[in-house]
Amino acid sequence: MRYTMTEGTTPAPAQLFTYVHEASRLELLIRIVYWILIAIVAFVYGLIATICLIIQWFHILILGRRHQGLSDFARGYLEYMVNVMAYTYIMTDKRPNILPVTVRIFEEEIQTP
Repeated sequence: MRYTMTEGTTPAPAQLFTYVHEASRLELLIRIVYWILIAIVAFVYGLIATICLIIQWFHILILGRRHQGLSDFARGYLEYMVNVMAYTYIMTDKRPNILPVTVRIFEEEIQTP
């Protein structure tokens, strides 16, 4: 299975992690500061998402159904992490936004012969 990600609402299949031969040395230095900022945002966002998941667990236990807002928040955190992953793992020089943006991730099954 392959996962694709698009910004906005129109799904456009694209590979998430692609090999790029050229790399910038300056971008490598800028990346260190960017990593720190992304790590701070990801930590706070992840902490709040964890609290939402704990509340969601009790919500399901008591009411027998999921809460849409809590699910959307947790999904937003996962989408944010996938959005910044290629940059933080030094796979691309294209900088993602530090703060979360609307990104959609789609699952596509690849048929192999």
